Amino acid sequence: MRLIGVDVGGTFTDLVYADTEAADTGVKIGVHKISTTPDDPSRGVVEGLTALCDKYGIPRETIDTVFHGTTIATNAILEHDGAVTGMITTGGYRDILHIGRHQRPQHYSIMQDIPWQDRPLVKRRHRKTVKERLVPPRGDVLEPLDEQGVRDAVRELKDAGVEAIAICFLFSYLDPAHEARAMEIVREEYPDCFATTSSSVSPQFREFERFTTTAMNAFVGPKVRNYVTKLESDIEKSGFKADLRIMASNGGVATPAMVAERPVLTLLSGPAAGVIGGDWAGGLSGKRNLITFDIGGTSADIGIVTDGGFGEATARDTWIAGFPVMVPMIDVHTIGAGGGSIAFVDQAGAFKVGPRSAGAVPGPAAYGRGGTRATVTDANVVLGRLDRGNFLGGSMSLDEVAARRVIGELAKQLGLSDLEAAEGVITVINANMANAIRSRTVQKGIDPRNYALVAFGGAGPLHGAEVADMLGIPETIIPPHPGITSAVGLLISDLRYDAIRTSFQISGAADLARINADFAAMAKELGERFTADGIDLSKVTFERRGDLRYVGQGYELRVPFPDGPIDAAALAKAFDAFHEVHKREYGHHFADSAIEIVNLRLVGAASAAKIAKPAVGAAKSLAAAKVRDGIGTFRVGTKLSDYPTTFYRRDLLPVGERIAGPAIVLQMDSTTVVPPQHSFEADTAGNLIIRKSDG
Repeated sequence: MRLIGVDVGGTFTDLVYADTEAADTGVKIGVHKISTTPDDPSRGVVEGLTALCDKYGIPRETIDTVFHGTTIATNAILEHDGAVTGMITTGGYRDILHIGRHQRPQHYSIMQDIPWQDRPLVKRRHRKTVKERLVPPRGDVLEPLDEQGVRDAVRELKDAGVEAIAICFLFSYLDPAHEARAMEIVREEYPDCFATTSSSVSPQFREFERFTTTAMNAFVGPKVRNYVTKLESDIEKSGFKADLRIMASNGGVATPAMVAERPVLTLLSGPAAGVIGGDWAGGLSGKRNLITFDIGGTSADIGIVTDGGFGEATARDTWIAGFPVMVPMIDVHTIGAGGGSIAFVDQAGAFKVGPRSAGAVPGPAAYGRGGTRATVTDANVVLGRLDRGNFLGGSMSLDEVAARRVIGELAKQLGLSDLEAAEGVITVINANMANAIRSRTVQKGIDPRNYALVAFGGAGPLHGAEVADMLGIPETIIPPHPGITSAVGLLISDLRYDAIRTSFQISGAADLARINADFAAMAKELGERFTADGIDLSKVTFERRGDLRYVGQGYELRVPFPDGPIDAAALAKAFDAFHEVHKREYGHHFADSAIEIVNLRLVGAASAAKIAKPAVGAAKSLAAAKVRDGIGTFRVGTKLSDYPTTFYRRDLLPVGERIAGPAIVLQMDSTTVVPPQHSFEADTAGNLIIRKSDG
């Protein structure tokens, strides 16, 4: 099959082509990179697709599937630029979205920002209540749904100019009937409105998080739906006949129809693909414990892979732009640190880098598009770490004069030389990144020294080795195509859907029949989704999981559930797994304490064709790989000095030969920096391996 992965970033749109059945003489893997078009990201996607096919002489109509990682939903939340949203909820619960959990995000701050109060997804005047009430534990009807009340609420919201409606009833995760009927009424009264229910988006307990997630789905819904519809149409108009698949936050891909219905599933679309791509790259070199480190133009995304498996975000720490989100997500931590991050002196005189970014337009001053603020990219240019004539494989030239001008202006503010200011920018941004990794490793009881750092994205290889040094990480891995590794991640993902049921059962009194019935119902639900997507169910695999906690605890841990009928022995096996996970997470467990089953989960995955392992070419010589000798400025210990630095072409490096730094390794999609006292080699898997030299 012929596949293309497209990942839209803040500065560049990355593309990778793979032919899973190509003969040795054909094009198996091809890469391309163009500037992102912020005014209409779909335009950049289509332009990139056509340019990639033209570059490699691939007929557009022969592409089978286009896999896409998008930031549309994420940006809508970050920029608070979504639809005018309304809500219909249970009488007496109008202000759940405002009240939250009576927990201050920052306990001791008197000047803190509370997003759901400062910039609500649904304004109070657009929150309507109706009479209805279900009660636990089974969802029995205490008060029937007031259907006329729903109609009146919809009409009021329509007259108020609302574009999307979230239907959120109390305890709807126990029985979605009231929400389903309310949805029918919305479609009858206001068919053009984007409508969604909490029971279809996040059917689990914790009403604040469930209501907020549903409101978020409605808030971004029209924009994502319009984007996906337009993108499908534009791809077809450009001569492609490919199916479109969208990356979801859970590490799988989904159909456009599913994404249009539940756009909240794509909030971590690009970063999730990056973790998968980083895991793939590390696996090529046989590494099972990895820290994925994806640096683009505006942000740095960090993921943890342990024993070949990546972590999933939990209900207690899944947040987007300060809002809680309860949908399946790969555990990715994002900070505002990238090549476009702006360096500045704040009002108190402190030197800072990020989180503000120059973005794609105007971008860093070195891009020659009118940028006037010093950025990380400009600092790298001034330090001699980027080759102005070999940026993006020579397709884009860097403006060194402009970079030196903005760094010089910053240096005057700081009272430093230009080189000291530029190196200071790099040191600060590297420290920010290292601290972010510590928060996901050391602070969670994980020793980063037992991991390898996989550095990718356009700027990851520029900073990876120095950040690894700060953390004591012994090895930095640079993937074969680091700048488009997230796009590669798209081409190794499966079609994947999740289902969940809140259970609330205690060990010793568990209802086995109900547990088996819940798993069966979820299997039926997911089976219908895959069937609608045209997937043969015989090719779908299912994985059972449960969210468990000791009775009295506030949050859960996720553990696997065995296949087959759930009997007493199978349940005991799940409880044993929970004790082990609890001990690993917290350092202890309570073998005699009662365990509560909170949620049951089922994950369905349908395997798709995947990108192949990159081929390593014929033997090459180091002399052939050498581009030129230059000078790079590095700080070793406390001393900032100029070092003779050799520039190499990555595609011409010999395999298995260890090469001393400092060095700059050039390729189309990224540039790799090997600092002094480090060495590197191209291994047989196609990765670059950077290690600190002995002594």
